[in-house]
Amino acid sequence: MLMSKLPLSGITVIALEQAVAAPFCSRQLADLGARVIKIERPKVGDFARDYDQSVKGQSAYFVWLNRSKESLTLDVKHPEAKHILAKLIAGADVFIQNLAPGAAQRLGLGASELRAKHPRLIVCDVSGYGTTGPYSKKKAYDLLVQGEAGVLSLTGTPESPAKVGISITDIGTGLHAYSAILAALYARERTGEGTHIDLTMFETMAEWMGHPLYYTHFSGKAPRRSGPDHATIVPYGRFRSKDGDVLFGIQNEREWANFCDKVLGRPELAKDPRYDNNSKRTAARVEVVTLIENTFALWTSEEVVAKLDAADIANSRLNTPDQVWDHPQLQARKRWREVDTPAGPIPALLPAATFEGFEARMDPVPAVGQQTDSILAELGYDPTQIAELKVAGAV
Repeated sequence: MLMSKLPLSGITVIALEQAVAAPFCSRQLADLGARVIKIERPKVGDFARDYDQSVKGQSAYFVWLNRSKESLTLDVKHPEAKHILAKLIAGADVFIQNLAPGAAQRLGLGASELRAKHPRLIVCDVSGYGTTGPYSKKKAYDLLVQGEAGVLSLTGTPESPAKVGISITDIGTGLHAYSAILAALYARERTGEGTHIDLTMFETMAEWMGHPLYYTHFSGKAPRRSGPDHATIVPYGRFRSKDGDVLFGIQNEREWANFCDKVLGRPELAKDPRYDNNSKRTAARVEVVTLIENTFALWTSEEVVAKLDAADIANSRLNTPDQVWDHPQLQARKRWREVDTPAGPIPALLPAATFEGFEARMDPVPAVGQQTDSILAELGYDPTQIAELKVAGAV
């Protein structure tokens, strides 16, 4: 049965947001039908608009993170802008902010103040380290939190650490905020009460570091940096063939025996006392890798993948972004759509979760302040008043 509305239709989100983490959260809500009003600086907007000019003169980050939203420009420090923001929040279900440490409180937008006025409101504060503790006033950016949370100590090569190539801290934080807001909306349906969600980038990454934290604390040794290879499972990573690299992984001893037999053609290796469990193979990593690559050197990468597939061994290619853009799996599953932007239409991937009964919303990316006039009109401002607000620099 088809749903007549998206699941978050009727939910209004006010997002005083910038950069990546909070915008990624609010875009997920917009995908499911929420009305997201994005508050931006007059004239310049969210500074993420200027990260690059690669997408028809627009920022790749911005067009990815901000479709299906409405842009309202406000100088939040202006007295009249504060009245506008207060009116917006009074009619909202969710308020999200990721301003600099302490800024929301200084603006009178602290969670306790807002919740006292609006008991049904869900307030989600996204920050680097939270409002308490010795790091509460410290600025936080994705790469810096990767370092603070220990992620950089695990990625890269033995000679040099390396950042994760995407904004993993921001993305992870945005997804946790999204799921927490959904839970809060569900709870409000039962209790009638909103809540305050306090979410930090550092604690998100500390949670995602669960395995290495446990492993290091209880074993007394940290996982080694191993480039594209798994630090504690062998074989699992990148292996050279005659003409390129192939990734594959072995997860258990049954798969190891299958690999030795059907791919390497050496079934006796599965019971070799030097390699008959993962701990031994990890200790003998160089030997195992050499043994495998000596065999793979006889075959092209296509031949290696074919043999791995035939043996039901998990594998992949080491694709570049342009290869992923044209990936046959995305094409076969019809994952690409088109969204409009101020510079014209661009392709956009559907959100990862596919629901039976409806498709996620894929509305335009707004220009700076594109909906300012219409939103102000909804709040009761007439054209003369709107013009005066613009002259005063409030919007």
